[in-house]
Amino acid sequence: MTEDYAASIRGEPIPKQYVETFLSTDALRGAGRVDMRLRRVGATSHDAAAHARRHRQQRRWATQVVITDELARQACAERGLPPPDDVLPMHLLTIPETDVADLGSIIAAALAHSPAARALLADLEREQHIPETAVRDYYDRNKDRFLTPEALRRGVDPFNTVEPSDIRPYEHVRDGITQQLRHAAARRAFFDWLDQARADVVYAEGHEHPGDPSQPDHEHRH
Repeated sequence: MTEDYAASIRGEPIPKQYVETFLSTDALRGAGRVDMRLRRVGATSHDAAAHARRHRQQRRWATQVVITDELARQACAERGLPPPDDVLPMHLLTIPETDVADLGSIIAAALAHSPAARALLADLEREQHIPETAVRDYYDRNKDRFLTPEALRRGVDPFNTVEPSDIRPYEHVRDGITQQLRHAAARRAFFDWLDQARADVVYAEGHEHPGDPSQPDHEHRH
């Protein structure tokens, strides 16, 4: 791998410029974790070292987002899905804090910025089959989520005895529960796919995974 590449996937190089372009979009804004701008002036040597370490981790983080986009593009092609409309640089989008908490910042950013990643996730969601027994079990174990508006107004405690009329009927919420469980299953499938797909990635120095324990300033954050 030459010095111009951040990584390679099955021998195909990923230019460092892709990573730098993505970083220049201020893409971490909205991820709620890191200030991409490094605006402080007149920092001490300790601050300068901390900023340098943070910048290295930002570059590694951005590499993972770019890699995920490229892996998703390849997966879409293998699945016969239509190619994504846009190409790098990926558009700047806000990343919801809830997605960062649920998915981790790398996957949340990839899904926010990469049409290929979103297309792959949607295809995985179409593949998920949720048994009726799983839907019913979710309903039975989470009755507190299905209180009627009237019960909520009365302040009914769902963890004590409630009247059947205080709970929305199963038939009224079944489709919503099914979709929710299918969505969660698709996200798990996406995580599994990405873990396997990244096994084919070789990283250039300075572009390793930010959670790589072999790196002195690694952080195990996704």
